[in-house]
Amino acid sequence: MTLPGLSRRALLGAAAALPLASPALAQGAWPQRPIRIVVPFAPGGAVDITARLLAERLQPILGQTITVDNRGGAGGNIGGDVVAKAPKDGYTVLLGTATILAANKFLFRRSMPFDPIRDLTPVTRVTTGTVLLVVNASRPWRNFAELVAAAKRERGAITMGSSGSGTVSHLTLARINAAAGMEITHVPYRGGAPAIADLLAGNIDMMFDVIPALMPHVREGRFRALAVGSAERVAYVPELREVPSMKEVLPNQGIDMQSWYAVNAPAGTPEAAVTRLHQALVQVARSDDFKARMEPLGFTPVWDESPAAYGRYLQEQEAFWKGLVEASGATLD
Repeated sequence: MTLPGLSRRALLGAAAALPLASPALAQGAWPQRPIRIVVPFAPGGAVDITARLLAERLQPILGQTITVDNRGGAGGNIGGDVVAKAPKDGYTVLLGTATILAANKFLFRRSMPFDPIRDLTPVTRVTTGTVLLVVNASRPWRNFAELVAAAKRERGAITMGSSGSGTVSHLTLARINAAAGMEITHVPYRGGAPAIADLLAGNIDMMFDVIPALMPHVREGRFRALAVGSAERVAYVPELREVPSMKEVLPNQGIDMQSWYAVNAPAGTPEAAVTRLHQALVQVARSDDFKARMEPLGFTPVWDESPAAYGRYLQEQEAFWKGLVEASGATLD
């Protein structure tokens, strides 16, 4: 049956003139436009460098421009909140850290503007790393056992600098103080750089901090590495292969300090977008090229088999970091 006034030939001609919908568009494939990765810290740090390495490698995989947007402040909460309140379409995502995603809600009990479990959708972790314990090379302690013995003899006399209260460094110190039955005094600074400067000057005795920040001074002989914060040794940094792990220096304590980075999208992001982004990120994380770039920074690539698997890990980590924060007594509001 044809409509009045229209021949069959006219109908066929009109149909032929219509643009054909591609299967991708018909299925609402993602992405169709540029993607923004929000970094909740200032440019130049390890999170920012990681985001830019990811962006560079994701662009050819996803076929879209990937930009990095630095939104620092409030211990990472400002950037996290930007993503939590972004449109639920997958075009704004967060590269967050273990502290932002698992610890901050216990550090900023009154002022945390979002809940990572409730307000963000998990995609996958992308890297993991640990912290390194170093002492000023002029100090007499040659190994971790000697440091512990000294800290027990003179309780509170040994000082450890950190980049601030509630950081991974601070929480690691609280954990080992309790595990070893010692008392090392925490000295918080406004960032890692001034703490490192004071350690170089001998104004403090030791630091737990991320590997990239400390390794140049270890290589120059100014700092002595006594232990890594992870349960296993750091085999991917040649100079640290002989440095003992927490499982070796404090056995049966279950200490495994991992500073992981992960990608999250706003809660409610369509499953298809989350799945596609997960696939692309896993492809990057598995590549030899990404591994070769991350390991000199003190991080090793990691990925979760599914967004749901990362979601379960995040819930476990929240309980873990809550315990660390409570043990430290730290509060940031």
